[in-house]
Amino acid sequence: MKREDVRNIAIIAHVDHGKTTLVDELLKQSGVFRANQEVAERVMDSNAIERERGITILSKNTAVFYKDTKINIIDTPGHADFGGEVERVLKMVNGVILVVDAFEGPMPQTRFVLSKALELDLPVIVCVNKIDRPEARPDEVVDEVLELLMDLDASDEQLDCPFVYASAKSGFATLDLNKESHDMVPLFETILNYIPAPEGDETAGTQVLISTIDYNEYVGRIGVGKVDNGTIKVNQDCVLVNHHEPDKQRRVKISKLYEFDGLNKVAVNEATVGSIVAISGISDLHIGDTLCSPEHVEAIPFQKISEPTISMHFVVNDSPMAGQEGKFVTSRHLRDRLFRELNTDVSLRVEETETTEAFKVSGRGELHLSVLIENMRREGYEFAVSKAEVIYHTDERGKKLEPMELVYIDVPDEFSGNVIQKLALRKGELQGMSVNNSGNTRLQFSIPARGLIGYRGEFMTDTKGNGIMNSIFDGYAPYKGDIQFRKQGSLIAFESGEAVAYGLFNAQDRGTLFIEPGTKVYAGMVIGQSGKPEDIELNVCKTKHLTNTRSSGSDEALKLTPPKIMSLEQCLEFIDSDELLEVTPKSLRIRKKILDSMQRKRASFKNKNA
Repeated sequence: MKREDVRNIAIIAHVDHGKTTLVDELLKQSGVFRANQEVAERVMDSNAIERERGITILSKNTAVFYKDTKINIIDTPGHADFGGEVERVLKMVNGVILVVDAFEGPMPQTRFVLSKALELDLPVIVCVNKIDRPEARPDEVVDEVLELLMDLDASDEQLDCPFVYASAKSGFATLDLNKESHDMVPLFETILNYIPAPEGDETAGTQVLISTIDYNEYVGRIGVGKVDNGTIKVNQDCVLVNHHEPDKQRRVKISKLYEFDGLNKVAVNEATVGSIVAISGISDLHIGDTLCSPEHVEAIPFQKISEPTISMHFVVNDSPMAGQEGKFVTSRHLRDRLFRELNTDVSLRVEETETTEAFKVSGRGELHLSVLIENMRREGYEFAVSKAEVIYHTDERGKKLEPMELVYIDVPDEFSGNVIQKLALRKGELQGMSVNNSGNTRLQFSIPARGLIGYRGEFMTDTKGNGIMNSIFDGYAPYKGDIQFRKQGSLIAFESGEAVAYGLFNAQDRGTLFIEPGTKVYAGMVIGQSGKPEDIELNVCKTKHLTNTRSSGSDEALKLTPPKIMSLEQCLEFIDSDELLEVTPKSLRIRKKILDSMQRKRASFKNKNA
């Protein structure tokens, strides 16, 4: 049977090409909001970090009605680090809208998400967005998209995809650049005409593949998936199975069933083929599980998610200031929170280590792990993390392999030489270079993933904030040799206490400081970046000795350079292999792993002679 009254689509694109804004406009123009309702921009980015950073991290479900047809829409992330979110939700849909910026054209993540859609043989509607940008070049972008489709071995039907031109921000879409439009009707019509209606056997046994897990404090885990066959009802008995775990078989009961309507979940008593539903009341529900009726138990194949490429250790905070600012500080708290994250994040791996105080957490990139750290911080957790390291593999001959990244960089022409030089030092190989009319150069590099660790901040400084850098995982390749990372050492506090202006005034000539007067410090804490390659220990708590002629008031005449206040990402980029980042709800402190000065020197001496 075909459900002609339903369409299931995913919106996929590179980061910042306008997916979430497009969904906003589809919601508005389908009458989801009241005429006088105040609506936030990027209404689908509900998470606080998503709103602050202007990026989508988690895929979201919504639904709109157009001409008596329900269109279920899934808004997906654009960052490569959250690619796992895109891979799994594509199993729920019958087609995709590929959004491409009318100026930037196809970017690395465009290739990644499009290849995933083509692998599943999904029809594609290409939406060339931001056509009202002054530098837009929609005709050239259409050619570039067609080239990309041919590169990815698209079928003839996929190559014959419709192109829609739009400005999501201004709220219009058109099929012809020469025709004016004032609404999104051309896009709605294209969805109805081109995206196939979901098909399935209504009389067969129930089959629902869980593609996303939501979590709610009150009802616990909520599984979201599409009804592939049969009908699912409230209070129905089902069997839970998994394609990748043949031994898993568990009887469960459906206690609550929801469908999506606009931004809300609406309780329903039953749902049939093609409906995207949310199911609550099943405690041990995982992504990739299939809910079947007991008389017809068959798991739906589910795509294995790509492996993580980067890892760091999450450690219980043992600094002298431990436990002063966080609510959750023990190893049990840390362990429970990390394993709970696995419920909703399929791309993450958490492993226990030899010690109960540390856990190895692996993800798809620095941004992926930094979002987890930021979320935990806001929830009141206090812990420390080590420098990010890549995950190596070995081939059948025992040869060391490392993850590689394809990096696309857009920079003004005057900065391109500097970028090429810096990436060459990090074992990057220039694979392509093109100059466009607007004075920008596009560079394409193949570089080891470890070569990018800690480079983003340097890149923004080198390009004066005008550069755009995008990267995507490009498989494993033989180890490229050692890379010389940070060329500058750290300034380390020599004793515990409170930093004073006099001590900082004497220290600031040695490098860049990260702290200001009144900051509490402890021995072994990193208080700045040294101007030299080696670490320097300083006493920033030292006060001036008072004499008859020198009063304490003369401290006010000291001129201090403002400290460099670093964000979480900058701290993660800065820390070296012998350092940790202490993360609390209120503070970020960099420290040496070994706080005692003498023990640190002994360990360093041993390492040199090892």
